[in-house]
Amino acid sequence: MESDKKLALVFFPAFDWAISPTHPEREERLLYTQDQLIEEGIGDIENITMLRSDIAQSKDVEKVHFCVPDVESRVTESHLIAAGSAIRCADAVMKGGFDSAFALIRPPGHHAHTVVYGDRGFCIINNEAIMIEHMRKENPDLKVAIVDTDCHHGDGTSDIYWNDSNTLFISLHQDGRTLYPGTGSVDEIGGPSGCGYTINIPLPPGTSDEGYLYVIRHAVLPILDEFKPDIVINSAGQDNHYSDPLTNMNVSAQGYAQLNHLLHPDIAVLEGGYSIEGALPYVNLGILLAMADLDFSGVKEPDYCRERLQQSRQIDEYIRMLTSRVMENWKNRKTIREQLYENKSIVTSTKRIYYDTDNITERQNRKYILCDRCGGLEIIESDSDTHHSILAVTIGRGSCERCVNKGYSLYKNASGRYTGVYLHDKVNDSYLSKKM
Repeated sequence: MESDKKLALVFFPAFDWAISPTHPEREERLLYTQDQLIEEGIGDIENITMLRSDIAQSKDVEKVHFCVPDVESRVTESHLIAAGSAIRCADAVMKGGFDSAFALIRPPGHHAHTVVYGDRGFCIINNEAIMIEHMRKENPDLKVAIVDTDCHHGDGTSDIYWNDSNTLFISLHQDGRTLYPGTGSVDEIGGPSGCGYTINIPLPPGTSDEGYLYVIRHAVLPILDEFKPDIVINSAGQDNHYSDPLTNMNVSAQGYAQLNHLLHPDIAVLEGGYSIEGALPYVNLGILLAMADLDFSGVKEPDYCRERLQQSRQIDEYIRMLTSRVMENWKNRKTIREQLYENKSIVTSTKRIYYDTDNITERQNRKYILCDRCGGLEIIESDSDTHHSILAVTIGRGSCERCVNKGYSLYKNASGRYTGVYLHDKVNDSYLSKKM
């Protein structure tokens, strides 16, 4: 058998990392998938190639995160290999001659925010964001679309790209009023320079294959057609599956495969999914076959029953209404931006971020200093239960000389009330930090 498309697979089950031996986020998440792929003879299909993992460096992480106090003390080797495996996939597609790539990796990353004090939602660093910023080293103007299909809102990825109109972030997730992390409402649409390019689609519990595919056809694909990304990434969480122990959705392996067949992602990166035996082997196989443009119609779970998973008429109607609202926000994004941000020189926000795995609470004030010449500056003041208090300054890609100088001035003249001060200069690809 031969695939018409060249697909790269990178597999990293992180044998030496787990939250606990019985926790859902453990190495067995991928070992059952490995057995399934061997049983189906995937390795014998021509044009599907297994590549070795790689390891990300501290400088790769620093392009995305302010790790407190630093990368070395906050990030494990397993997390660096997971991120490095995503980078390996990016290189395979961008310069390795592959049509697409699938990173079958753990630990996941889409709950990791710009600032990192610890583990939240089983995530410490954001694999997709690290991969994207790696690609932008050689392609600084790369237009990227991330479609996050994990059942939990991708709040970390949203936080990282909140103010970036060159990165379209679309999250399809179970409504945050019913599931961790409690965010991702349809009204969360982005910061002053990225208004409208964060798109949240909070779906009701009980949504099935038809609900997800309706949203893909009637919202996601039309938005992608208009945005015209250079590359499409599926943040491929699989905890929407009907057998997942942590969520309340009714998606099947066929639904996932059809979703990826419609989406045609250039890269898929595994996120969540905790039905280790009942879902992941079948869902991963379905996604893989869809990405390779091979027949996936025979992929079915042993206990699959379409009638049992049918979504209600009320859910049908709610999803149609939600989709209309999402499209209305997209079409009116310029007007919404004017209403929210026009004639403002500074935009501020405050939030509390809870690191549920490590039981840490962060208190964060974020300030955008707007500029009539460029995207301006982003300034974060943050403190946490770990007794750290930091100032983090980001000079955005494309910032003018005036904003670059102002960013360095803020870094150099920071007061002693902070335990650490950080500067990320995206114009000159520079990262600085100092302890106070």
